[in-house]
Amino acid sequence: MTSEVQQKGKLAKAASYILNIKTTREKNEALTKIAEQLLIDQDTIIAENAKDLANGEKQGMPASTLDRIMLNKERVEAMSSAIHLLVELNDPVGSLLERIEKDNGLLIEKRLVPIGVIGMIYEARPNVTVDAATLSLKTGNAVILRGSSSAKFSNVALVASIHRALSETAIPADAVQLIEDTNRETVKELFHLKEYLDVLIPRGGKALIDLVVNEATVPVLETGAGNCHIYVDQTADYLKTEKICINAKTQRPSVCNAAESLLIHPEWFHEHGKQLLSAIHQAGVTIIGDDTICQALDFAQLATVEDYATEYLDLKISVKIVENVYEAIAHINKYGTNHSEAIMTEDQLAADTFLHSVDAAAVYHNASTRFTDGFEFGYGAEIGISTQKLHARGPMGLPALTSTKYFIHGNGQIRE
Repeated sequence: MTSEVQQKGKLAKAASYILNIKTTREKNEALTKIAEQLLIDQDTIIAENAKDLANGEKQGMPASTLDRIMLNKERVEAMSSAIHLLVELNDPVGSLLERIEKDNGLLIEKRLVPIGVIGMIYEARPNVTVDAATLSLKTGNAVILRGSSSAKFSNVALVASIHRALSETAIPADAVQLIEDTNRETVKELFHLKEYLDVLIPRGGKALIDLVVNEATVPVLETGAGNCHIYVDQTADYLKTEKICINAKTQRPSVCNAAESLLIHPEWFHEHGKQLLSAIHQAGVTIIGDDTICQALDFAQLATVEDYATEYLDLKISVKIVENVYEAIAHINKYGTNHSEAIMTEDQLAADTFLHSVDAAAVYHNASTRFTDGFEFGYGAEIGISTQKLHARGPMGLPALTSTKYFIHGNGQIRE
């Protein structure tokens, strides 16, 4: 008997060949219809989401996880608005990258083309269902979605809404597939679905990403966990630093670009450290610090080596004193996840040293790490934040979901 994964893989592959010849106008019309349909169906979507939230509460899921799962009227409207913005973005498919005219008359053109079929494995966040589907369709790709059991009802409702919309357009509904079986076996089957999948993109915690990277035989576009740091250098401006640290940690602690670790120059800490950490603590954040931090602050908890490598996704932050920018860089390159890193300094040389030496997809000088996001970078929604260095790095918008193809035009030429 053919499995659900095999069946939906076959349907997605067939749909991907149809998508290859769809125009930008046809794709944008389909996206607009999806944006409208989500608003029409929002009551149903929110009701189904409530089932996921109730199940999560019964299972004792932390508040940060429940926040990632939760959909309300504002979030559904935000998803719809994001799709309208996506419609306005340039379609990269067909873009000419290179043109070569040979002496024998051959014309060689290198153009962007769809990847084909994209597989998404992700945890919690049902908004990824819509982001992945719409970004894939805009770039002419079919997509196979496999969310986690924690958002099963939400994902089914969202894909049903997408299918209703596509049924009235030139884009085949089979281009968006959801694996509804959330057993572990379906994930493992996707790992090896090379017959139908062209790339696999994991989006979630470190354990999920490591599992996909280590076990999949389908090519993987790695999106990494976000153990993001802020280094406060000797010349950092206090007001900027307090504002940015609190924003990076508390504005939405459950996302991958939230700051998880704070590194502070000893001289700056002597002058401003207690004030800064007290302000962060008063914002509801648990301070987990080294010996110096714990001796200075009675509300700090002693950090372990594991803390420095932890993506909390919660109102917690590890804090460590480092001697200079070079020690900060070494610490980040050891414990970081190549995602987003920031330096607070008024010293341009220190800033340049940090920005060029830290191994991360996005590096910041006097700004919050929370900006590492496809929308903030002008890409519309993103399918993930790539922390690898091949093909795509950083927020993956439309161009990251394309490949290249050479189109060679001749008039009877043969190779001598």
